[in-house]
Amino acid sequence: MAMSGGSDDGEPMMDMNMTPLIDVLLVLLIMFIITIPVATHAVNIDLPSPTNNPDTPDVDPIKNKIVLTRDGQILWNADPISQGELVGNLQQSLTFAVEPELQFEPEANASYNLSARVLNIIKASGVTKFGFVGNEKYRSFGKGEEG
Repeated sequence: MAMSGGSDDGEPMMDMNMTPLIDVLLVLLIMFIITIPVATHAVNIDLPSPTNNPDTPDVDPIKNKIVLTRDGQILWNADPISQGELVGNLQQSLTFAVEPELQFEPEANASYNLSARVLNIIKASGVTKFGFVGNEKYRSFGKGEEG
C-alpha cells in the first residue's frame, strides 16, 4: 500500500493503516475457501434391485383386452397373467376416474371352463364397461367355411 510522504511537522498521521486490515481479511477468505467441502458431481439414486419375476402387466386407462388361449392361458394386453393377477388388474382398473373399457376375446379352441371362470371373475369385480370382441371371425360358424 502507498504511504503518504507528506510533511514531517510532528503532527500525528490521521490516515488509517489499511495493510493489517486487508491481511486479516485475506487470511479469513482463505480459511473460508479451505473449509468449504469439495463439491461432488455424483448423484446418488436408489435403484430397484433386479428381479427374475416380471411385474404384472400395467392397466391401460383407456382400453384393456383379455384373451383366452387354447393352451389355457389368460392374456392381459398380450401379457400372460394368473387368475389372481386378473382380479388385481380388474380392481386397479376400477380406481381410475373413468373406467377403462374391458374387451374379452377367447380364441376359437379356448376352454369353456376357463371362459366361464374368467367371466365370473369379471362379473364379481364390478366392471361395467365390458364387451365381447372378435365375434366377427365366427359369423360363418357351423357352415363348413373357415372364416
